[in-house]
Amino acid sequence: MREETGGFTKAADEYERGRPGYPADAVQWVAGRAGLRPGKRVVDLAAGTGKLTRELVATGAEVVAVEPLAEMRKHLSGSLPSVPVVGGIAEATGLAADCADAVTIAQAFHWFANEATLAELARIMRRDGLLFLIWNRRELDDPLQAAISELTLPHVGATPSYGSGSWQPVMRACPSFALDEEHHSRFSQLVDRRRLVDRVASTSYIALLADEVRLPLLEQVAALIGPGQEAELPYTTDVYCYRRL
Repeated sequence: MREETGGFTKAADEYERGRPGYPADAVQWVAGRAGLRPGKRVVDLAAGTGKLTRELVATGAEVVAVEPLAEMRKHLSGSLPSVPVVGGIAEATGLAADCADAVTIAQAFHWFANEATLAELARIMRRDGLLFLIWNRRELDDPLQAAISELTLPHVGATPSYGSGSWQPVMRACPSFALDEEHHSRFSQLVDRRRLVDRVASTSYIALLADEVRLPLLEQVAALIGPGQEAELPYTTDVYCYRRL
């Protein structure tokens, strides 16, 4: 695992409080394409605190969550005690071969987009199973989102990101998966000052900053919304569906 993922161990509470979930139409699209229902099994890889896992459980399918960070698993198990949670990593999930009808990876594939991960996914998925790569993408033409980026971008460094597109050549080169379909939808997250600060604080590279840098930055973030006020953060949810060949 990359060193930067250590930020999530420090900010699991902020992640749960500040990160948005996923829009209903995107979840319904995934459930419909995968035929999720009782008797089907879906693996939610890098499940985090269970933002997507909760939505998958509602389909009636059997859900297995894989999450390597104990701090994230604590939140997931606390809200979903009936869901099996495995402490594996993307390259070595610890799951049995051919055990999954579908795999979802939300807000995470850019961290482990490599041949070893895809080999492991091909191993645990049944042939013709579906892999869903899902991201909530911040709409940076929005003034508030742009202001957040102005404060945080100087600290990004070499942290992997969905926006870099570096995960796409990995998928194109993989003989085990083929792009089947895409789905894109828009939604907004309503935030007050506290939730806005949590949203930014949950970012891995922000969580790893020294307190003398991080705390003043988060004060600047808080100042983007007036006391007692709320604002909307717009996102686009991008879903890529790949078929296991």
